[in-house]
Amino acid sequence: MISRFAIATMLVGTFTASPQVSAQQAAPQSPPQPTRPSGLIEVNGIAAKVNGKVITKNEVSFMLSPRYAQLAAQFPRRGPQFEAQFKQAKTAIIQELIDREIIMDEFKQLGASIKPSIIDEEIKRQVRDLYNGDEGKFRDELKRNRLTMEGYREMTHDKMVVQAMRSKQFSDAPPPLPNEIQNEYNEVKLTIRDVTKDVISFEKIFIPATDPSNPSATPESQLGIAENLAKQLADGKDFAELAKANSKDAFADKGGVQENVPRTDLSPEFAAIIFDAPVGKIVGPLMDPQGFTIVKPTKILHGPPPPLDDKMRQMLEERVHKKKTSAQYERWIESRRKKAMIDIRA
Repeated sequence: MISRFAIATMLVGTFTASPQVSAQQAAPQSPPQPTRPSGLIEVNGIAAKVNGKVITKNEVSFMLSPRYAQLAAQFPRRGPQFEAQFKQAKTAIIQELIDREIIMDEFKQLGASIKPSIIDEEIKRQVRDLYNGDEGKFRDELKRNRLTMEGYREMTHDKMVVQAMRSKQFSDAPPPLPNEIQNEYNEVKLTIRDVTKDVISFEKIFIPATDPSNPSATPESQLGIAENLAKQLADGKDFAELAKANSKDAFADKGGVQENVPRTDLSPEFAAIIFDAPVGKIVGPLMDPQGFTIVKPTKILHGPPPPLDDKMRQMLEERVHKKKTSAQYERWIESRRKKAMIDIRA
C-alpha cells in the first residue's frame, strides 16, 4: 500500500517456483481453458476505450484468469451460477481498468512517478497470493494471454497510481485512531497472511474423466458418478468407505485421507476453493483435465500474518483512510466518468 504522504521504497523480493504434485496424489491442476475458436482468431481485440486509450481484451482476460480458473473448477457443468459470477467479475475488472485510465490522465498532469521497486514488490505479492508463489505459472498465464512482462508491469504501475492518487485526493480525512488500526489488523490479518505457508489435511475422492476399464465411459458419465457420490456424502454416507470403493488415486486404500499438504503443492485455483471452505464441508465435485474431485477439509492451518510493525501500520492507516473516504471517492470518480469519453465493447 502506498502512503498518502510519500511513496516509500520497498525491497525487491525474488520469485520461487514450488513443485506441483500430480492430480492423483494431491489435487487437481489447472482446469481446462476456454475452447479456442476455429477460423480467424482475434489477436487482441478492444474491450473498451477511455478518452482514446485502448483497454485490450488480453488485459481483461489476464486479470480474469485466476477467477475463471476457480469458477471452472467449481462449476463443472457451467450453468447460470457460473455465468452470473463470471459476468460479474468481468464487469468489475473492466470498470476497474476504465477508472485507472481516467485517474492516469490526472496523474500524468502532475508529473509524478512510482519507483520500480514498488512495482516489483506488488508483482511479487500478486504471484504469491494468486499463483501460490509459482512464477512459472504466472509467466505461463502471461504468455497464454499474449502479455509481456513489460506490459504487465505497466498495468501494475497504473494500479498503484490509482492508489496514490486516491490517497492524495482525499488526504484531508482525519487520521485513524490507535484502536481503529488494531481493529483493522484483527479484521484483515487472515487475508494478508503469507498464504504460501498454509497447510491443509483433507479426505478426497477422485473420479477420472475416462475409465480404461469401461470403454463406454465419457467425461459426462464420470461427472455423473462424482455428483452421485457427492450427494451420498451430503446424505451422511461415510467418506472413507466411499473413497475406498470408488476413488481412483493412490490414497483410495487410506479412505482418501491426505494430511498436512502444503498449499504450494496444490494448484492455485484448487487451493483457493478448499482453503476457504469450512472444515468438514463437502466440496465438489471440482473439475480439472484429469477428472473430478470431491474434498472434505479436516484441518486447516493458515500461514502467519505479518507483524504489526511500522510498515504494517502504514498499510492499515491507508485501509482505514480508504474506508472513511469511500463515499467521497465514489462521488469524485463518478464525476470524472461523466466527463470521460468511454466506449465499452467487451
